[in-house]
Amino acid sequence: MRIGVYQFSGSEDMEKNAGIICQAIRQASACGVRLLVFQECALCGYPPVETKDIAAIDLIRMQELFQEIENCAKTYGIYTAVGTIRREGGACYNSLRIIDPLGKTLGYYDKKALWGWDLENFRRGGHTGIFGIDGIRVGFRICFDVRFPECFRELYRQQVSLCFVSFCDVSKTDLPERYEIIRSHLRTRAVENVMTVVSVNSVSSYQTAPTAIFDPNGGVIAEAPKNEPYMLVYDYTVPELSFGMRGRIENSNYFLGL
Repeated sequence: MRIGVYQFSGSEDMEKNAGIICQAIRQASACGVRLLVFQECALCGYPPVETKDIAAIDLIRMQELFQEIENCAKTYGIYTAVGTIRREGGACYNSLRIIDPLGKTLGYYDKKALWGWDLENFRRGGHTGIFGIDGIRVGFRICFDVRFPECFRELYRQQVSLCFVSFCDVSKTDLPERYEIIRSHLRTRAVENVMTVVSVNSVSSYQTAPTAIFDPNGGVIAEAPKNEPYMLVYDYTVPELSFGMRGRIENSNYFLGL
């Protein structure tokens, strides 16, 4: 399955963001991508970093723009995961919305690990974030989730082999040490759960997390240039189990009581 992630500069201008997302869908389709994933809050901008106030976001207009994105996904026949905000029962969630090639929403993943601005704006999610796509169990996570092994052990228990992590982790100044720390978290999540991990981050300021692909042994398959719009494409197949991978699975199952 050919997968893609697209990093761009998110902002409070939802019309502009939606246009970029649809253009990326068209570009991905031309490249034969089957599943395209965008950054955290790609449609509306992440509050308060890319959009000043969550209360200022026009949720009705955002839903109208999401319908345009769904129509675009249908036109080009690809799965798409878009970072957005959704409201349910009076609460707001920092969410990834997964769209199928028919333009229908398969479901959501709502960010679970909340801190700082997230606690001010969002409620903690409860969805598993696991979807079957072309016979592959695919998981989704958002930004701060990567700091917590528990968020990924849930995926391991459900035999997820491919996981996407969407970020809006940026800074007004270049912070290479933070970038490397988060990069190391992603590599570790890949190794300890024997899964391919793919990250995508906004480029609205200096990136402090990568857009990259990590194999189940922690190898860096590909990494996007920092701080500029870019689409990363990769032909994913479920890897054959190596000696070391089998050992990590056997011992993980022992410790988890599986």
